[in-house]
Amino acid sequence: MEISAKLVKELRDRTQAGMMDCKKALQECSGELEVAVDWLRQKGLSKAAKKAGRATSEGVVASKVAAGNQSAALVEVMCETDFVSRGDKFQAFATSVIDLVYDKKPADNAALLELLGDKVNEQIATLGENILVGRHAVMSVEGNGVIGCYVHSNGKIGVLVNLACGKAETAAKPELLELAKNVAMQVAAANPAALNSGELDQALVEREREVYRQKTLEEGKPANIVEKIVDGRIHKFYQEVCLLDQVYIRDDKMAIKDVVAACGKAINDEVKVLGFVRLQLGEGAAAE
Repeated sequence: MEISAKLVKELRDRTQAGMMDCKKALQECSGELEVAVDWLRQKGLSKAAKKAGRATSEGVVASKVAAGNQSAALVEVMCETDFVSRGDKFQAFATSVIDLVYDKKPADNAALLELLGDKVNEQIATLGENILVGRHAVMSVEGNGVIGCYVHSNGKIGVLVNLACGKAETAAKPELLELAKNVAMQVAAANPAALNSGELDQALVEREREVYRQKTLEEGKPANIVEKIVDGRIHKFYQEVCLLDQVYIRDDKMAIKDVVAACGKAINDEVKVLGFVRLQLGEGAAAE
């Protein structure tokens, strides 16, 4: 029988179940609203909304990388418990979400959720936990280069790094691919705020500078050398928060920019880090 959009909306308002589930319920129940409410309850689908406010601190950062490392994507898919996050059904859902992100490249979270439709609610009903699809990122090479992708062993931190090179043939060299992976691991471990000092929020830099200035004055340093001391401390600040200035986690005698330069010299090409993305599970929700 034909089911009106108005009736579907009324059932959704009553049960908070997915649109397609409401339509199916009404079709199964000959358009009788109260019977459809009970049908959804029996199927466990009307319970989805009751779980929507529950905390989602577990889950995975799923990734997908193209052959040749020319493009890659990340997405965070969250649930309530580690038990569910390790289950085959949740893992299969996370894989379907990253496939969608990779293929469709949605502009933002709202666009991704629109593409997913009722699939999230279906997972809530099936798994019995609140499920959230959070941030995502898609990165592609423009010109010559590779995308490095790294997901930490716990599945909760994922990184994409964009490396550019001068020659097309360099992109296939194992040394460049290894560098991309190592820089991605650096980002995962050291959590830089920016690629370099020029990309830092200047308000943050000025705030740090003022803190160091006041601290230096309180230490009783001569006024004529305060700014020089502050400059030194800002330099150390850059080494902490700027990827290219950070000390390499595998060799504390080298900065990341030195590691990149050394790789370029070894393969006889210019190599640059153009940017990175780091997703840590739930970090976006915490920031909000």
